[in-house]
Order: sequence, then C-alpha cells, then structure tokens
Amino acid sequence: MQEKTTRTDLADLGEFGLIKHLTSGIKHSNSSTVIGIGDDGAVLDYEGREMVVSTDMLVEGVHFDMAFSPLKHLGYKSIVVNISDIYAMNAQPRQVTVSLAISSKYSVEAIEELYSGMVLACEIYGVDIIGGDTTTSNAGLIISITAIGEVVKGKAVQRSGAKETDLLVLSGDLGGAYLGLQLLNREKEVWKANPNMQPDLDGHDYILERQLKPEARKDIIKLLADLDICPTSMIDVSDGLSSEIKHICDQSNVGVELYEDKIPIDPTTYQLARDFNLDPTLCALSGGEDYELLFTITLEDYDKIKSNQDLSIIGHITAKTAGLNMITKNGVSVELKAQGWDGMGAKD
Repeated sequence: MQEKTTRTDLADLGEFGLIKHLTSGIKHSNSSTVIGIGDDGAVLDYEGREMVVSTDMLVEGVHFDMAFSPLKHLGYKSIVVNISDIYAMNAQPRQVTVSLAISSKYSVEAIEELYSGMVLACEIYGVDIIGGDTTTSNAGLIISITAIGEVVKGKAVQRSGAKETDLLVLSGDLGGAYLGLQLLNREKEVWKANPNMQPDLDGHDYILERQLKPEARKDIIKLLADLDICPTSMIDVSDGLSSEIKHICDQSNVGVELYEDKIPIDPTTYQLARDFNLDPTLCALSGGEDYELLFTITLEDYDKIKSNQDLSIIGHITAKTAGLNMITKNGVSVELKAQGWDGMGAKD
C-alpha cells in the first residue's frame, strides 16, 4: 500500500516559521562568517582580503521548467550558477544569501526539498548560507541568490585584461547543457501528447546532468593556483561561447581568432546534436549553462598547461582592428557573432 504523502501549507508556518524551519540545522564552515542567520544582518571578516559579490535570479517558466526540474537539483543548481561567477573572478566563494518568492501551489515539503539541494551544494563547495528572505509570489517560484567570496588583493581577474598574443583557454567541454534541454523539451512534448508514455532518457545521463545539476569549476581555480598561473581575463560560460568571447574582447578592447576544430565537444553531445539535426559547433557557440571557465593566459604560461587534459587552447587574442573571427574546420575565416541563448538560460 502506497504511503500517503504529507503536505503542509506554507501558511501553516508563516514567513518566519518557514525560515526557522529551513535553516535551524545550518552550521557555518568559514571563519570569515562571524554572524549568520538570525540577526538583522550578517557579519563577515575577511582579514584584509578583497570581497567579491555576485547575484542572480532564477524565475520559473523563464530559467527553469518544473515539468522536468527536480526540486533538489534546482536548489543545487541555483547555488552553483552563482558561485561559478565568484570562481570566474579567481576568487573563493564563502557565503550566500537565499531569497525565495513562493506561490501557494508549493508546500512546505516542496520547499524543504529545494532547500536540501541548496544545503548540499553549500556543503560540497564549502559555502555558508548566512541569510535571505521569503515572500509570496502570485505565479510560480522565484529564486534569488547572492554569492559572496574573497580573493587576495590584486589577484581578482576581470574580463578586461586580455592582451594581444594571449592564448584563449577553455575548461571542460561545451554544448551538453543545451542538448540536455532539447532532450527534456522533446520528452515533455511527447508526454503532453500522451501522458501514458514514459520519457526516453536512457544513455543520456551526462547531458542531463549538465542541464539539471551542473558543477562549478572550483578545481580549475585550484589548478591555476598550483601552476602559478593568474589569467589575464576570465569569465564563466553561461550564455554560450561566442557571447562570452565577445564580453572579454569588448571589455579588453581586443580581437580574437577562435579555431572551430579546437572547441571541445563531448562525443555524446556531438551525436545528440546530429540526432536533433543541429550543428554541434553552433550548440557550443550559442548554447548556454555549461558553466565552464573561459580565460586568457600569456604565451609564457603555455608550457604549464599544454599537457593538461581538462584545458583546451581554442584560440588567441589579436588586435581589435582584426575583429572577432572563427577559423572553420575548412580553414575559412568567418566573423564570430554572439548569438547568446535566451532559452532557460543564465544571466550576463
């Protein structure tokens, strides 16, 4: 006999009761967290280091679809996409605040599940939840996260530091999150046409995880520090490779030469793109939500990374007058256009 699922209405706890219910077991892991949840404001002490702050908002129906977004995964992802911005500044995330606007269709148990994913992400990445807010939403769920990090003075990496002859480097591979979304949307339409049909997701674990439960590249920041490399510019790939390259070039006042055959695409991503009759390169250039790190380094640092399997040199920086160009697999130079993904994508 199936056990009956308990449902507690949010009104039964109220705003402050819900906050207390969700946060009562939270412990801090960073010495820089002096005062966290429970007062009018948090108190942080970075002992002379610089603070980095980034904020992001995820809106139901715009950035995520509850038809295929498990609440725990959504909570996890909401933390990861924010701390990815902190890593993209060559900083270490230490704290987050979590604010939620919740409609009446969600129960206390549903928000508990969402919050459990947030807590799990914070535990994995060594981040403290130090505050936030809850309020009522007339339609759907809105998640707003502010991430706070620290960096040694002078070591923060901006988008504006790329110089001519610098190498363009990318972590991981691209296009998986976009193809994961295409797959989920396809199966959603099949289900809407016939609710008795089971989704056909077998063999697609990698791209589904890239979409539903991405990871921030904490390991790359550690790797760069271990190799004594400080990138000249850096950004995370949330809106597609072409858009992120354009951000770096615009803010650094430079041009670029990108090599199509150097763009890393996982074989499963490549094959699914073909199955959908999509160009795998275009998925990497204009897809989104991969949360890999794109950065530039000086030529002097080439030997330090040339053998690393998780880093790909995909191009080099040129003079601004040369423009933004991609050398195709056929050796033809074409203009690189930023066609950032506006689907369930991320912020700038």
